[in-house]
Amino acid sequence: QVQLVESGGAVVQAGGSLRLSCVASGGSFGNYAMGWFRSAPGKEREFVGGMSWTSDFTAYTDSVKGRFTISRDNAKSAVYLQMNNLKPEDTAVYYCAADRTYRQVVSGSSEYWGHGTQVTVSS
Repeated sequence: QVQLVESGGAVVQAGGSLRLSCVASGGSFGNYAMGWFRSAPGKEREFVGGMSWTSDFTAYTDSVKGRFTISRDNAKSAVYLQMNNLKPEDTAVYYCAADRTYRQVVSGSSEYWGHGTQVTVSS
């Protein structure tokens, strides 16, 4: 059983930056593809970005391309989401997800999910 704990959410002004972290425990982190999702009030959960377990494959939703970057440190069992040039529409609860299959992560069907961290971007 894999547990995921996100951190790094905060209130930030538009144009600012944040780095979210997700630390995993209870499994072989290096065998899992990882992803970030977000959920804003009144909206469905949205895929933000994902990375394969080898880091060879990454994907981002169009609205964050060029602003957000996923990275992972397998030695620390951690995945990060660097968010730059934040916009008010990025305001959401951000969730970390893990699955042995990259396709499952990207499709939103990951086996494991964290509890989320709140990001609020003020205008």
